[in-house]
Amino acid sequence: MKLHELKPNIGATHRRRRVGCGYAAGQGKTCGRGTKGQKSRAGWGGKLYFQGGNLPFYRRLPFRRGEGMHSINRVEYNEFNVDDLARCFAANDEVTSETMNNKNMLGKSQKPVVILGTGEINVPLTVKVNRVSKTAREKIEAAGGSVELIA
Repeated sequence: MKLHELKPNIGATHRRRRVGCGYAAGQGKTCGRGTKGQKSRAGWGGKLYFQGGNLPFYRRLPFRRGEGMHSINRVEYNEFNVDDLARCFAANDEVTSETMNNKNMLGKSQKPVVILGTGEINVPLTVKVNRVSKTAREKIEAAGGSVELIA
């Protein structure tokens, strides 16, 4: 079977109805649209947000700028796991936002840094960041490192 041999199934397609060709055809004069009114006019229908003249749903919602419905006071962090620190830093190194920025780890250097607890760490590090999860603190201190929070 070749591409030019493909055909739709029998009965799947219909001939286009030719309307307005005299009253004997059954679709003459008003062409099955009835008389007068919005739906009888040319160009009616297919309006994307039209809801019968009601105020459209998207206009009933509150007007909010930005990326979705997020709190304007939300703090976005540069997120790292403890296995990222073990991979990028040697033993007894100091981990700060400046040293991470020097190693091109930060996406946006203005954002605060948070350390999360996924993975394993076996090198002692001195971590000075804005936030540390409970499991990350336990893993860093178990490896012989220390954690200090900065404002």
